[in-house]
Amino acid sequence: MTTILAFVQFFFAVVIGLYFLNLLRGQQVNKSAVDRESSKELRKLERLREIRLTEPLSEKTRPGSFDEIIGQEEGIKALRAALCCPNPQHVIIYGPPGVGKTCAARLVLEEARKIPTSPFRGDAKFMEMDATSMRFDERSIADPLIGSVHDPIYQGAGPLGVAGIPQPKPGAVTKAHGGILFLDEIGELHPVQMNKLLKILEDRKVFLESAYYNSHDTNIPRHIHEIFQNGLPADFRLIGATTRSPSEIPPAIRSRCLEIFFRPLSPDEIMIIVKNATLKSGFTIEPEAADLICSYATNGREAVNMVQLASGVSLTEGRLEIGLGDIEWVINYGDYNLRPERKISDVPKIGGINGLAVYGPNLGTVIDIEAVAMPNKGRGTLTITGIVDEEEIGESTRRSRRKSTARGSVDNVLTVIKKHLGMDPKDFDIHLNFPGGIPVDGPSAGIGIVIAIYSAMKNITIDNKLAVTGEVSIHGDIRAVGGIPTKLHAAEMAGIERVLIPKDNWQEGFKAHRLEVLPVTCIEEVMDIILGTDDEKVLSALGQ
Repeated sequence: MTTILAFVQFFFAVVIGLYFLNLLRGQQVNKSAVDRESSKELRKLERLREIRLTEPLSEKTRPGSFDEIIGQEEGIKALRAALCCPNPQHVIIYGPPGVGKTCAARLVLEEARKIPTSPFRGDAKFMEMDATSMRFDERSIADPLIGSVHDPIYQGAGPLGVAGIPQPKPGAVTKAHGGILFLDEIGELHPVQMNKLLKILEDRKVFLESAYYNSHDTNIPRHIHEIFQNGLPADFRLIGATTRSPSEIPPAIRSRCLEIFFRPLSPDEIMIIVKNATLKSGFTIEPEAADLICSYATNGREAVNMVQLASGVSLTEGRLEIGLGDIEWVINYGDYNLRPERKISDVPKIGGINGLAVYGPNLGTVIDIEAVAMPNKGRGTLTITGIVDEEEIGESTRRSRRKSTARGSVDNVLTVIKKHLGMDPKDFDIHLNFPGGIPVDGPSAGIGIVIAIYSAMKNITIDNKLAVTGEVSIHGDIRAVGGIPTKLHAAEMAGIERVLIPKDNWQEGFKAHRLEVLPVTCIEEVMDIILGTDDEKVLSALGQ
């Protein structure tokens, strides 16, 4: 009996041994197959990496220093002040595309790393994300910005998942810890992600959640306990970039950030970029061709793209010079539009004045304000064209209509003209027009409307090189308005020589401006300057 039992035990031992031996051989065979397949794929990857195209012109012309970012000296100064200091701040950069927002953000971190008093260390990371293409899952399965948890029920959970352990996956906010998180087009960020980001900016850490986490589970590794209980570190500085206006960005994120504005590029600045691009591409360009690019390109990226395509055309024809015909073909093929450059009238006008307006983030423009007045004693009428008389407000289910603030300004102006300037608008048929179909909604057109209507009623010519901005109260006071630096830049680009602004907007720095900037306090003072009688009084008030 003992012999039989020993034989049975020996038999099963042999069977079990053969079973495990077979499993071991199978694993070795599988491992060998995997290794062979991996080696094959690695060789393919190495061959792919050996293939390299030449560097695109857009990368060759990418700024490598602050000096190479054209036209943004003031914006860069503000950005360096915000981040290259012992207490760096969160920042939102506004501005049109292709003016150097991303390059400036990268360069400012490089500079901050070298400053001994800066909290950014030498290995501080620049983590770049694009809100327009960022994946977001409301189930929180994957969130590349904030981070997520890989629960054990999901495919590919691995050995920890088999053991029922949830695995935290850090997002960009943690990867940027100690450095910069650059979030391009921040205005496109999903509202849920935006709210989570706001919380992280305050806490400087990320807390993740999972229904599979149990703080009393001893099988869960200590580092995962640490993450769920104390969060992942996320102490970074946010730089958000956007082409939207400030009013389109959630107030909650704006209140936590310094706001910096990059301005559009002038034709002269576009010319610098064009010359730099042609030089780095190994081509030359005819002066007329370069001038034509500057008439159409509104930013550096457009200018470089036009040079790139034109150089390709000339190269296929065996030339190394970009001609006028090449640029004309690019413009027609690419359906480019002329830059909306506003130039002032060549001659003074009766009933015409240059107004100043802001139509986007750091985007200013000169607008025409013109009026015609025809005598009609006591039966005068008022016609307004080229302006939004009314606007709708509210949601789709509940909407109301109200007068725009620009229309309200016209009502104020009529009162001011009658009370302070001694003319009764009811004695004239007045036509007030804003040419170009520009919707004017704001009180800053008040001074311009007064001057245009008064000039038409009195048949007085107005200096064509003068521009004005400011709100007029019914008592004739000139009140402060917004966007003065932006408006002054637009006036300078249009060829304006003198600008009237509210005295409350005056800054000492305006004394060094290339324009003659005159502050005014009341409508009588404005008319004295318009009529050319009192420039000295205004200048003496400033100590000039």
